Amino acid sequence: MGEDKIEPAQRIKRLPPYLFGRLNALKLAKRRQGADIIDLGMGNPADPAPQIVIDKLAEAAKDPRNHRYSASKGIKGLRKEIAKKYERKWNVKLDPEAEVLACIGSKEGFSHLCLAMMGPGDTAIVPDPAFPIHNYAVALAGANVVSVPLGNDEKFISNITAVIENMYPWPKLLILNYPHNPTAMTVDEGFFEPVVELAKRFGIAVINDFAYGENCFDGYKAPSLLSVKGAKDIGVEFTTMSKPYNMAGFRVGFIAGNRDMIDYLATIKGYYDYGIFQAIQIAAIIAMRHCEDDIIAQNLKYQSRRDVVCDALRRIGWEVEKPRASMFVWARVPEEHSKGRGSIDFAMDLMEHAEVAIAPGRAFGENGENYMRIALVENEQRLRQAIRNISRFVQQKPIRKAKSNR
Repeated sequence: MGEDKIEPAQRIKRLPPYLFGRLNALKLAKRRQGADIIDLGMGNPADPAPQIVIDKLAEAAKDPRNHRYSASKGIKGLRKEIAKKYERKWNVKLDPEAEVLACIGSKEGFSHLCLAMMGPGDTAIVPDPAFPIHNYAVALAGANVVSVPLGNDEKFISNITAVIENMYPWPKLLILNYPHNPTAMTVDEGFFEPVVELAKRFGIAVINDFAYGENCFDGYKAPSLLSVKGAKDIGVEFTTMSKPYNMAGFRVGFIAGNRDMIDYLATIKGYYDYGIFQAIQIAAIIAMRHCEDDIIAQNLKYQSRRDVVCDALRRIGWEVEKPRASMFVWARVPEEHSKGRGSIDFAMDLMEHAEVAIAPGRAFGENGENYMRIALVENEQRLRQAIRNISRFVQQKPIRKAKSNR
């Protein structure tokens, strides 16, 4: 082939550099050099899935009937199970035939729904900071993002209303995410009622990314958008098996709610995929039926790790509030520690010199600058070691090598 470069589609050119790629490349290079990087950069559960789920997966994988193509929208039993779960946990009645669909992880479902609903000239409102795919999926669909500062109160709703009133045409989509990634911000009962009113007033569809809806602490229970009267008229909600059941690699997520939006996604998926490996779907059914106690036990682990990290960060002078949900701690770095370097460069420094990987707030949007996101995916001993390493680095002390205890 000659020297001429093969050009990508315009939708690829519209994407900003994927900042986590730089961090992952440095992490890999350091590990190849023998560094014991404590990786708290990604919400990738390190604890195992429940044993009953693993056993059912192994059993179902041996059945040749499960080796065939599956249904792209998920087998009927799986969709019925998520409908039962919604009624049991959030008092929401769903029709498993028309109001529930299984995705290859909620990220895939979210991305394809944006593709199904949006195109050039369309606009989505996305709070800042945000989980990156909430912006990138809109861009990949050829549409535009309008950012508003993240919030969880009446002022936040008022800000969104003011933005909409000053736009023409009005935006097509409002993307929400509570409990929030990266900030772990939560909302209380009643928050979604004015959201539904706003959506009906302006004819806007709503997506709530509810991936961390079951990872709650201290007695807090995250409310579902769909529990509000009329919510199914205007929006959908995404949930996942990844976080509550430690089944991230299984790639099983769900969309529930508005029939039209689910039909649009089903149409796209009918062209793109043949569904999730059926043995995994069967294992997911078992998880939802029998693993509520496992969710409780896992949340207690995250709660304890949260306390360890927050207390340790406060001792070294970082500003942090203990989150009520998610699997992250969102911490503000004092100026004397970052020395004016942006959060991305600071994260690179931490990996290079403290052998700790955490996510820079700027990777989630402009309003994330000066913050860092710490994932609670390691055991308490490793978390304490990570904060000690960070403390020694910001004080310009040598890092003491500790034995790995994963």
